[in-house]
Amino acid sequence: MLFDIVILSVSIVILLALSAFFSGSETALTASTRSRLTGLSIKGKKNAKLAIKLLNNKESLIGAILLGNNLVNILASALATSLLIKIFGDSGIAYAVLIMTLLIVIFAEILPKSYAISNSENLALIISPIIRPFVFILSPITWIMEKIVFFILSILGLNHKKNSRSISVQDELRGTLDLHHKEGRLYKFDKDMVKGILDLSVIGIEDVMVHRSNMLTVNIDEEPKNIIKAVINSPYTRIPVWENDMENIIGILHAKNLLKLISLKKEVLVLKEDIKSTLLDPWFVPESTTLKEQLQMHLKKRSKLAIIVDEYGALMGMISLEDIIEEIVGDISDEHDVIVKGVIVNYDGSFNINGNVEIRDLNREYGWELPENEANTISGLIIHESRSFPRSGQIFNYYGFQFEIIEVKSNKISLLKVMNIS
Repeated sequence: MLFDIVILSVSIVILLALSAFFSGSETALTASTRSRLTGLSIKGKKNAKLAIKLLNNKESLIGAILLGNNLVNILASALATSLLIKIFGDSGIAYAVLIMTLLIVIFAEILPKSYAISNSENLALIISPIIRPFVFILSPITWIMEKIVFFILSILGLNHKKNSRSISVQDELRGTLDLHHKEGRLYKFDKDMVKGILDLSVIGIEDVMVHRSNMLTVNIDEEPKNIIKAVINSPYTRIPVWENDMENIIGILHAKNLLKLISLKKEVLVLKEDIKSTLLDPWFVPESTTLKEQLQMHLKKRSKLAIIVDEYGALMGMISLEDIIEEIVGDISDEHDVIVKGVIVNYDGSFNINGNVEIRDLNREYGWELPENEANTISGLIIHESRSFPRSGQIFNYYGFQFEIIEVKSNKISLLKVMNIS
């Protein structure tokens, strides 16, 4: 009698330990991500590739673990019932239900799973070589179970396709970046930079281009000395040149080429034809181009400035390689840049903002969440939302902000005051 009790007790303890192993293994492997395990594999961590292989066939993995876990739990409960009936008689059944429920929940479920959640990758590396042969042995049974489950799901009209995703990889990465930033594990600069790379394929060049109204251009028919003066006083090294009509861009004047020309001839001897001969061929691109496509073309063409035209060939603006890079890393300024942000922070926490300031710049600089799909500039957003052209003194409330129109010039909102009221 005593020997039987000892054998049954030891068997129950062993089965509970196995149950804890299966529960912890399930949580460790499912809580681990392929991206993190891939990073560990690159670092040379042992068993990382094996863990990735197990996750690539997650249905078989989960099926094998659940099968093993339920087998040992049922067997442990059966042995516990037999043991307690020997000790307490028929009332041992009730004791077995109560005791085994507590033991399984605490020691075989909560405890191993809590540890596995906080140490998922490390534990996954340890248990992968142990779980692998177990999954292989049970693969015929789990395959049959999978087919039964998928058949039932298909009857119910539920989607059970492997690797089906409701969101794109890009959106998943954006969500991961936002989560790590909120948890304090990722700096805002790093988050914005990675998200800037992801956004290149969905942002059109018209969203970041220098509009034609803000382009610095020179007229080839101007006096050469005036052209030279304009280039010297400009913070840019490449300037579009037009002839007869501002939309007739005939070339790009590079400051380096102009400097070479001046070094060969005295400034007073430089002629219009001389300047014209130094012009680079203009590069025209359609406004429908995405930033990703434009970046690839910049690298392939080895040109840093492009002129943007619409479907009718009309001039829309221009974009440089620096403009695209700034969408990733933020503003790039050097000692020659004219820094005009167009934003003044007032003492009361409000902002005086020029109407032509871009919404994307405001969102990135101040962490706002103004919509970027409806308009490029803050002025355009107000016009879009109000469905009218605002007058000076009008006040609007949109997206948790109060917009007060301060100044309107030449049918443009030139200055407005913005207050966060959310």
